[in-house]
Amino acid sequence: MTSEPKAPSALSAPEPQIGPFAQLIFGSRWLQVPLYVGLIIAQAVYVLLFLKELWQLVLHSFDASEQQIMLIVLGLIDVVMISNLLVMVIVGGYETFVSRLNLSGHPDEPEWLSHVNASVLKIKLAMAIIGISSISLLRTFIEAGNLGTTRSNFTETGVMWQVLIHLTFIISAVGIAWVDRLSESGQRKEARHG
Repeated sequence: MTSEPKAPSALSAPEPQIGPFAQLIFGSRWLQVPLYVGLIIAQAVYVLLFLKELWQLVLHSFDASEQQIMLIVLGLIDVVMISNLLVMVIVGGYETFVSRLNLSGHPDEPEWLSHVNASVLKIKLAMAIIGISSISLLRTFIEAGNLGTTRSNFTETGVMWQVLIHLTFIISAVGIAWVDRLSESGQRKEARHG
């Protein structure tokens, strides 16, 4: 039997040679890993907060008013939405800025991860922040019936500022989406003419 040399695989391309300074710059992305680990720890803290709030809901379910239960449930939704935001930042940010996770084909791969990039991530984060702000504003509006009493946690000025901040988030998200759309249409025009 003669051993024939194996033909080089058409799929494996030689890795490009880069200089040491370029390697240092490119390798610096790994400095973000502790940041993502910190966000994972923050998410664990949110899980504990969720369980604590859920326990309070169960303990006071028979002696709390409907409004109090609704406020606790809105607090739970708020924690879940912030946790979802953390997942988007952790998974999407790591995939976009550090290294591929190679999840394609995995049954639990998030649908949005297949087309995530920095622009998509910015818009998703802006939408998540608007959702979180909406829940907080809804909680404020539910408690607004107590404005002017000692039971109120808010003042009229405080409610006004929350609304203005929420509107600022919305305007910012629209601005981000508009700039993203402009850059996409510019790239399409360059691709057609290039």
